[in-house]
Amino acid sequence: MVSTRSLGRSGIQVMPLAFGGNVFGWTVDQAQSFRLLDAWVDAGFNLIDTADVYSSWAPGNQGGESETIIGNWLQASGKRDKVVIATKVGKPMGPDKKGLRPAYIRQAVEASLQRLKTDRIDLYQSHDDDADTPLADTLGAFADLIREGKVRAIGASNYSGARLSQALAESERLGLPRYETLQPLYNLYDRQGFETDLLPVCQAHGVGVLTFYALAAGFLSGKYRKPEDAAKSARGTSTIGKYLNPRGLAILDALDTVAARHGCAPAQVAIAWQLAKPGITAPIASATTLEQLKDLVSAVSLKLNAEDVNALDQASDLKVP
Repeated sequence: MVSTRSLGRSGIQVMPLAFGGNVFGWTVDQAQSFRLLDAWVDAGFNLIDTADVYSSWAPGNQGGESETIIGNWLQASGKRDKVVIATKVGKPMGPDKKGLRPAYIRQAVEASLQRLKTDRIDLYQSHDDDADTPLADTLGAFADLIREGKVRAIGASNYSGARLSQALAESERLGLPRYETLQPLYNLYDRQGFETDLLPVCQAHGVGVLTFYALAAGFLSGKYRKPEDAAKSARGTSTIGKYLNPRGLAILDALDTVAARHGCAPAQVAIAWQLAKPGITAPIASATTLEQLKDLVSAVSLKLNAEDVNALDQASDLKVP
């Protein structure tokens, strides 16, 4: 039986894996998105992560596509009370539409609520740090939204350890809501930034951690093993160069070994490795097919032993070239 975990000290309970909504309106159309979301909830999971800017990078998109699809699904399925919706604000959405100024947060949250077809956002996250806006102003704007019932809890993404610490101190000093979660880049390949700079802050303050690119944009599934594999998906060309090197291939070898030992897929092992690490609340991973989704769901029940974790730790050690 898989237990739920709390988003920081918010009291909001989630299953220990989040569905990454960046694929909705990009590599997955609305009909397939509905099937994936239905299967996600039917499997007992509840956390769905998105952002207002998803998926503006796709040809013909302008941002808001993912939230719109999720909102249409919420309306059609009637499953709003079965899910925890996490979205973000701050990335550029057009001229003068970016950052964490109170006036823009107010504008952005109303747009997200309209697209999501809901009266509340469970976890509203600062998508980027905004050094030009005082933390007190940003946190005060979030406090207003929480007081109005439009937001239940807040989180941060792409913050440094120093700025997260500063934000937490400011919340305490002013009696304002604090960031209950952090959303950092973290996976078997991308370890150093989170483990050295951010994890100590999160553990010291009880901040929940929702990791993005948990599968390194698909690399840790094992489907990219040589340069020509980049053509396998729309995401391949942007990832293949970074990961296809001796260290990346050593990580895939270790994943293959552990996966063979457990009779499962490498992607499941990569997720299970994160869940075995201290401080991780829920990795965020995406799926475009029901088969991929089934693999993700199964990863939560996969228990790695110390030998497995050690082998993966060693293969992904930063000393490896």
